Amino acid sequence: MAFEVSMSERRAWMILNGKQAGNEEVRRAVRYRRELGWELAVRVTWEAEDVPRLVHEGLAAGYTHLVAGGGDGTLSGVAEAMVQQQAQASLTLMPLGTANDFARAAGVPLVPLDALALIDQPPVAVDMGQVASRYFLNMATGGFGSRVTASTSEELKRFLGGGAYLFTGLTRFAEVRSMHGRFIGPNFDWEGDFLAFGIGNGRQAGGGQLLCPNALIDDGLLDVCIVPAPPDNLSTLGTLLAGGLGGLESVSLSTRLAWLEIEAPDAVDINLDGEPLVEAQLRFAVAPRALWLHLPEDSALLGRAAAETANA
Repeated sequence: MAFEVSMSERRAWMILNGKQAGNEEVRRAVRYRRELGWELAVRVTWEAEDVPRLVHEGLAAGYTHLVAGGGDGTLSGVAEAMVQQQAQASLTLMPLGTANDFARAAGVPLVPLDALALIDQPPVAVDMGQVASRYFLNMATGGFGSRVTASTSEELKRFLGGGAYLFTGLTRFAEVRSMHGRFIGPNFDWEGDFLAFGIGNGRQAGGGQLLCPNALIDDGLLDVCIVPAPPDNLSTLGTLLAGGLGGLESVSLSTRLAWLEIEAPDAVDINLDGEPLVEAQLRFAVAPRALWLHLPEDSALLGRAAAETANA
């Protein structure tokens, strides 16, 4: 991805999830940036379909800095639209959701004032995950875990925070069903029944579940975690939901690949950073260095890119 990101132009186009339009902390952060000399234009979404349109409008108006304010879905949606539109611009994240899975793993502050301050940090080129014509910033999950995420209500997430996903999973044990699939990648071929899988550009999903604890967003690879289905599905799922990282490692297999194909006799429910996808045959790949992203210098998700500047 070769273009020069200007750090001297202090103009930014902010796409804010409509649910956060009245958030006083966001307003305070925007006012403060303006006081520091930034021209910050704010546009509010009404529905998900507004995101690619607003990204297009910002780019067409000549903005080379974009800001995404919202939950994981909004942040990933803006990133995806920028890649789809081959944006000559960088992105700053303002996490305002319940889980904020990508932001937490990346070390992006959860306080709007501090998150927006990252716009002054030189951006780094990071990877995006890709499946079919779709892109994802954080993670694709499949199987039971993706259904838990999709079925957890906004009201419950507001009330319980990240624990809402665990609560939903516990109440839906009776629905646990394994699926059969074949997972094929470079020097990797596994076939069998599985409960869930995660394909990570980032590290965690579902309100803090570290499915890919060693993932990096600048290594040109996807981290893959598969939870095979043992005779006792409920026991394994309980370990997965309640045991954290140690519990996951005890019941799963993991690898790191440049691409992965999944073949299944039945359509698999996929969750792409909060957006559903249902397919029986899938090919996941990496779009290397596809997005310029403002992150903390010491972000745990950065490997080699941490030493690069926007002019690399």
